[in-house]
Amino acid sequence: MKKVYEFLATGFEEVEALAPIDIFRRGGVDAKTVSITGNKQVTGAHGVTVTADLTLEEADCSDADLLMLPGGLPGSTNLNDCEALKALLASQAAAGKRVAAICAAPLVLGGMGLLKGKRATCYPGCEQYMTGADYTRELFTTDGNITTGEGPAATFAYAYELLALLTDQATADQVAEGMMYKHLMATK
Repeated sequence: MKKVYEFLATGFEEVEALAPIDIFRRGGVDAKTVSITGNKQVTGAHGVTVTADLTLEEADCSDADLLMLPGGLPGSTNLNDCEALKALLASQAAAGKRVAAICAAPLVLGGMGLLKGKRATCYPGCEQYMTGADYTRELFTTDGNITTGEGPAATFAYAYELLALLTDQATADQVAEGMMYKHLMATK
């Protein structure tokens, strides 16, 4: 079973954090939330408090197929201030394993140099922090082992892309169909 660890900091964007975890679990992926605050209770940018599965101190991410970062402010800057998290992301990327960030969170990857020479997207206005990236303005962009997403409204498309990369397109399509996403996109 594929394993995903998603990191939560105070001020995370709730939709970008919770929707992918739900989608991954529906698709048979072992997806865990990890608080970087030292406490399992983490409050998002819009006042929603969630209980993470693990704290960073408890998490052993050595078996991760994907490490991911939800956006939001100040969540993204709080993630960027966590050196232990950045060490995990650097190790994951160096091993050629998947890393993903959405909305403002690609600023963490950009600051680490992980986006140099890569196509990437983010919330408009944050592209200045994606050092060395070719900014695409797409809902989501995958370039090699890095996937980035634009913002809250892109969350479902971004999550289905990641699910397909972790499992297969048929699984992602089945979950999207069951969640009425395919119907929604067909009626626009």
